[in-house]
Amino acid sequence: MFIYKQELLLTSILFVMLILVVFITKRAIKRFSFVKVIDINRRKVIFNVSYLFIYIAGGSFLAIIWGVDHKQFVVFISSILAVLGVGFFAQWSILSNLTASVILFFSHPMRIGDRIKVLDKDFNWSGEVKDITGFYLFMKTDDGCDITLPTSLVMQKGIEILGKEKTQLEEPKKQSS
Repeated sequence: MFIYKQELLLTSILFVMLILVVFITKRAIKRFSFVKVIDINRRKVIFNVSYLFIYIAGGSFLAIIWGVDHKQFVVFISSILAVLGVGFFAQWSILSNLTASVILFFSHPMRIGDRIKVLDKDFNWSGEVKDITGFYLFMKTDDGCDITLPTSLVMQKGIEILGKEKTQLEEPKKQSS
């Protein structure tokens, strides 16, 4: 009666596994971002990048389950990767900014509200970090200017943290007299 009984079973198992992987990934990123006190906008970028990789892997497995010829599938994937490679090479700054944003998310102690100084010999950029997105760092300089810096520039130049933002835990407790 059902011609594709095995394929349907494997597809349903794949979808359940994808849901579990997305759920586990989401919890892990949330937990990590709470421990590191990371802004919600920066978290969204990491969610989207991880979902992209999960769904690409799921689509690849789905194609294999439904009997796409492996040789044709490899040719198809390599063609897509070649087109993406040419596109990213033409817009390398987009890829480098996104990569720098992910690096800043996971391994840099700078947070929104911190006072920083961008280490550049030509410019004296120091001020407060207002926002960090997937591509840009927004800051208000000490002289009142709002500037936007690509995250790749921040990674290349380096930064010095001049002052950390105050959290509720760091505020001194008032002593009752």
